[in-house]
Amino acid sequence: MSLSNTTGKLDATTLGRLLKRYARSKDRSVLLGPEIGLDAAAIKVKAGTLVVASDPLTYASEQLGYYAVCINANDIYVSGAKPRWFLADILLPPGRAGLAEKIFRQIHQACRELNISLIGGHTEMTPDLPRPMVAGFMIGELLGKKPITAAGAKPGDVIILTKGLAIEGTAIIARERQKDLAGKFPAALLRRARGFLRKPGLSIGTEATIAAGHGVHALHDPTEGGLLNGLWEMAKASKVALYIDTEAIPVYPETQGLCNHFGLDPLRLLASGALLIACPQRTIKKLCRELEAADIMSGVIGSVGKGSVGVHFKDGRAVRRAVADEILKVFDED
Repeated sequence: MSLSNTTGKLDATTLGRLLKRYARSKDRSVLLGPEIGLDAAAIKVKAGTLVVASDPLTYASEQLGYYAVCINANDIYVSGAKPRWFLADILLPPGRAGLAEKIFRQIHQACRELNISLIGGHTEMTPDLPRPMVAGFMIGELLGKKPITAAGAKPGDVIILTKGLAIEGTAIIARERQKDLAGKFPAALLRRARGFLRKPGLSIGTEATIAAGHGVHALHDPTEGGLLNGLWEMAKASKVALYIDTEAIPVYPETQGLCNHFGLDPLRLLASGALLIACPQRTIKKLCRELEAADIMSGVIGSVGKGSVGVHFKDGRAVRRAVADEILKVFDED
């Protein structure tokens, strides 16, 4: 097969079919959507504020398109905004054009679940690429008057965590290492771990929207480097000290089992799916009640105080930022 058939842009016939099947939007604000030969999308918006974010997906492969939408949408949710429009650059290994439909289908499914329109992007087979990648770009509309950031935590606030540790990391390991793990854990446990993609789920849209309505001071979406990196980022952005009670952090048995097997620290493993909230004491009860009503587990894991900027355990130990995510130890075995 010639090089021209194994690298470069996806052929126009295949791409046109995929766009027609998976990228037709009913959103009337989309004036120009993804079409062969068009270089950009056009969106008609009301007077207001757009919130934008981008994130590449490099670890997952089995549900790459679904992850890409959820992870990028989460960055919009934590800003107090609603994700509306998604663009995806899909990069495929040479000669693997057949993967395109699988990834398009996954993107379509996630967009449908979150009421997001796929409006553009780029698809190609890239030389020397060992596995498929998706670089996503999400655009959303701000719901309130001002964006919420990770920089608003104040001394006296409490830190709330929703769901639990390493939801994304657990799902990826269980899915990418299915053959290796078969027979080493109960089948039901591995099935639940693979299902973490949707239960507890990667999307934090519901909890972020609830939290934004309670006047919280800061929201953050912990991702690479795990929960500890997410806490470290909030501390640095807010220029505060966070005091964390590790015993109050919930760890799913599926997560703990897989981490024990591979020798991983769950506190430093890919954490998308959880939400960090900094809020005043008076907000805790009402906020947690509303989260519970939405079937979202939450709990206080620490507080914001004075001291050296960064993350500290309750026993006083300072926590260093992770250099690399723990999941790399799993992929390094390839």
